[in-house]
Amino acid sequence: MKHERSIFDDPEAEAASEARAEADVREGRLISNEAVMRWLKAWISGERLPRPKVGD
Repeated sequence: MKHERSIFDDPEAEAASEARAEADVREGRLISNEAVMRWLKAWISGERLPRPKVGD
């Protein structure tokens, strides 16, 4: 089975990804767990809600 490359195969790419994520957290660019769970549960019931946005 062929192994596909991911960012985890590249330490520089992984570090850059982590830095972007940490900056998002510092700046408050987050989506609450509650908003994500509401969205996912709607999919299970067949309802289609708009995807959650930052600040939801």
